[in-house]
Amino acid sequence: MNKKVFYISMGILAVMYFVIGLVSWVNAILIPYFKIALELTHFQSYFVTFAFYIAYFVMAVPSGLLLNRTGYKKGIMYGFLFLSLGALIFIPAALMRQYAVFLVGLYCLGTGLAILQTAANPYVTIVGPIDSAAQRMSVMGIFNKSAGIIAPLLFAAVVFKSTDDRTFALLESGALSETEKNIILQELIRRVIMPYSILAVLLVLVGFGIRYSVLPELEEKEDKAQEQNSDLPPVAGTPRKSLLDYPYLVFGAIAIFLHVGTQVVAIDTIINYAGSMGIGLLDAKFFPSYTLLCTIIGYLLGILLIPRFIPQKAALKFCTVLGFLLSLGVVFANQPVSLFGHTANISIWLLASIGFPNALIYAGIWPLSIHGLGKLTKTGSSLLIMGLSGNAILPLIYGAIGDQHGLRAGYWVLIPCFIYLVWFAFYGHTINDWKRERKQ
Repeated sequence: MNKKVFYISMGILAVMYFVIGLVSWVNAILIPYFKIALELTHFQSYFVTFAFYIAYFVMAVPSGLLLNRTGYKKGIMYGFLFLSLGALIFIPAALMRQYAVFLVGLYCLGTGLAILQTAANPYVTIVGPIDSAAQRMSVMGIFNKSAGIIAPLLFAAVVFKSTDDRTFALLESGALSETEKNIILQELIRRVIMPYSILAVLLVLVGFGIRYSVLPELEEKEDKAQEQNSDLPPVAGTPRKSLLDYPYLVFGAIAIFLHVGTQVVAIDTIINYAGSMGIGLLDAKFFPSYTLLCTIIGYLLGILLIPRFIPQKAALKFCTVLGFLLSLGVVFANQPVSLFGHTANISIWLLASIGFPNALIYAGIWPLSIHGLGKLTKTGSSLLIMGLSGNAILPLIYGAIGDQHGLRAGYWVLIPCFIYLVWFAFYGHTINDWKRERKQ
């Protein structure tokens, strides 16, 4: 691949990651929005993330098979068509004010993203030298998280009104009759119809645009991926025919499961956590953006430092340890702090800060998990995509604990996750054989 095609390909992938971020991170504000408009408990509201991300688990292997049959470009187009279908389902869901129908739409959105990420993540990893894969993933991450900063603010600008704080207070007061309340709630939920209709059209256009773009297929490059120079441990021993013959891949999938779970908990729960401190929804909408801003800072440092000054494995080790320490602070620290015009317990700022180490954890796990897979790269990537279902499970665990013991207590779920990530960064990724644990 010449430099011109390489940069055009990276630009197309950047657009994909931006769209993925736009669709994914709007969940941070959909959760409290649905909680109010559909009268849900905390636990019920986190089925937004469950329905969205469980599709990654169910559809990851079919996505890999689809890509094997169609190639990357056609598969990407199908992914965007699924995204468009999911956005369109929001229209009847809003008209009927049925949470279950919204969840079907979210599942379709998740299916589309499962296809896109099954294609995009290995593409970014193998499009260049694998020892700088974390640097390229960081570039893509900036586009993804930039969209994440914009998404909740854009949603709030389009859907919410300046008088909504008074409306929400009125709904919580119990002073309205059932008929009056239903009229207000119906008007509130139908505000999603127009933006999601426009989104559906845009997704179709982007999908067809990429299908007929100059983005190349990477079949030959993929087969030679394991021949590239790398400081990763070599794959040795008897020939391997199954994904389960690669321990570091299996451990990597578990690491992805736990890592993305911590990431979505830190982002998608922070608005409700701010609300528990007396911060209204129209002000709390900024907190996911603070978390994602910390993530972008992490990506920028990754681009500048990896691999020129810091090996990507060293960065992964540092970030997993830092994430563990910050999660302890979220649970135990107790001091009011004023920042960016908000006065809140320091724990919420530590929660937002978890976005910083999380930036390079994801970028570090991928190359350590799929190196040396050769022709199994697509299906191996599918296994890692299945790990993204951690986004579905961990928020539900958080919500269940939060309903029973308080929202802050729910953040205990972060600590065992980071303990495993530290283990994977220091040791788990070096295990090359189930019988003989081979160290670097």
